[in-house]
Amino acid sequence: MIGKLIGWFRKQPATAEIPDPLWQGIVSTLPFLAALDVDEQRRLRALAQEFLAEKEFTVAGGLQLSDEICVSIAAQGCLPILELGLDYYRGWIGMVVYPDEFVIPRSVEDEFGVVHEYQELASGEAWEGGPLLISWRDAQMAGAGYNVVIHEFAHKLDMLSGEANGVPALPAEMSRADWQQTLLASYEDFCTQVDEAERSARDTLFDPYAAENPSEFFAVMSEAFFETPDALRAQYPAFYEQLAAFYRQDPAARMRPASALQ
Repeated sequence: MIGKLIGWFRKQPATAEIPDPLWQGIVSTLPFLAALDVDEQRRLRALAQEFLAEKEFTVAGGLQLSDEICVSIAAQGCLPILELGLDYYRGWIGMVVYPDEFVIPRSVEDEFGVVHEYQELASGEAWEGGPLLISWRDAQMAGAGYNVVIHEFAHKLDMLSGEANGVPALPAEMSRADWQQTLLASYEDFCTQVDEAERSARDTLFDPYAAENPSEFFAVMSEAFFETPDALRAQYPAFYEQLAAFYRQDPAARMRPASALQ
């Protein structure tokens, strides 16, 4: 079946569904998807199928493309747009999946105009107007507060409004000024926490990579929003509310019943 499902999607009407065993097998391993109610799972499944029909998956580094890889990435990547729609992922087509972390060539110009070239190891990368790159090994780590798929798809949402700066394409009813104020206040507080953690050799609650810039803060906090929402809401309640208004979802309320059963 490997490689056949994706071609099958492109030949079917939009109402065709991902096969039950494949879908249920993926959802059951990801707590943030298993917490969705029946209607949400039905709509996510339909959205993932549309995503697979529209986007083009390729592999690199000797990885063998499989239906599990494609559907798992589609399901996780479509969760942020469950209430927004596939149009929020417009303007790009390609998905490139690597078996593990991969090397990206970088160049930076210093204050004297000298260009320095180097290589950076990455688990994911989103290119404005171009493909989205994902490490499959890292994608399989989802479920415990780290989600490279949601992270990179959040960057795509950020880029929809222009250069990635932590401000996605907000709906008309949301205030851009309020978003920016809340984002920057939360970001600056987190940067302070990271500095203090480094001095005392301790860990931060969230990935310190979020302190790189506001765009990375938005992407890392989007991971937390869907995977560890209670922790995010406790630490940054105002930004949690902004994310809830943007994504039109409340994962903390959604996941609470599942947590109570444990």
